[in-house]
Amino acid sequence: MTEPSLFTLRPEVLLAILGMAAATYACRAGGYAVLRGRRPPRFVQAMLQHLPGCIFVAFILPGVVAQGPLHLAGAAAAVLCMALTRMLTLSIIVGVGVVWGLVAILG
Repeated sequence: MTEPSLFTLRPEVLLAILGMAAATYACRAGGYAVLRGRRPPRFVQAMLQHLPGCIFVAFILPGVVAQGPLHLAGAAAAVLCMALTRMLTLSIIVGVGVVWGLVAILG
């Protein structure tokens, strides 16, 4: 039996990818279809406005904390930069730069 190539796509993998894409689309389109004719209450609108940031923090923060204080400082610098400038690319560069600089200085 020969080793599969790096670019070989097995049918079951393709089926899994297409299934996940369909499920993702169904979840997103389903929400629009269900709420298309309705306006949610103000509380729900406010909650949905802040939800993406909360989910991002919930996914990212445990990994950053597990890496240690240098990475936490980089994340804090990125958040501060984003709060001050509202420039995502600059915030990413600042966060990575802070971590890189602290690791270079402190080891």
